[in-house]
Amino acid sequence: MKVTFAGNEVNLVGTEIHVGDTIVDFTAVHNDLSPFKLSDIKGKKLIVAVPSIDTSVCDAEVRRFNEEAVKFPNVTVITVSMDLPFAQKRWCGAHGIENVITVSDFKDRSFAHTFGTYLPNVGLIARSIFILDEHNTVKYVEYVKEVTNHPDYEAALAALKE
Repeated sequence: MKVTFAGNEVNLVGTEIHVGDTIVDFTAVHNDLSPFKLSDIKGKKLIVAVPSIDTSVCDAEVRRFNEEAVKFPNVTVITVSMDLPFAQKRWCGAHGIENVITVSDFKDRSFAHTFGTYLPNVGLIARSIFILDEHNTVKYVEYVKEVTNHPDYEAALAALKE
């Protein structure tokens, strides 16, 4: 799949995800360096993939989903980036992020390859949104065509309500 990053075309690496696919698992690292596994999270999931939470669009996106998360008490919101766990922890603490789990894919790039979001030329994750049901079947996918742009918040939130 191709997206653009700052106007330059990039081929994403990994398996492109489609509605109806079932995600087996992926691993990442929690902010305290403990292992994270998707299979440890039960119920419906909203996965927000961002290049780096320290950029303005990613910052605004994670804040928005942190605010929206309280409206969906039976949904776990997971934000994945390549940021180091220490940076994620610092950023979450500085911005009062309490309704979103942030995990880092820096170590194995398991998420990036499983979800087809790896930007090989910059070593980051492409901005994307995935909604999984309680069986990890994909119900919604958005790969943002220009990585530096915001996702379609309203479409993702509407899909969560279904």
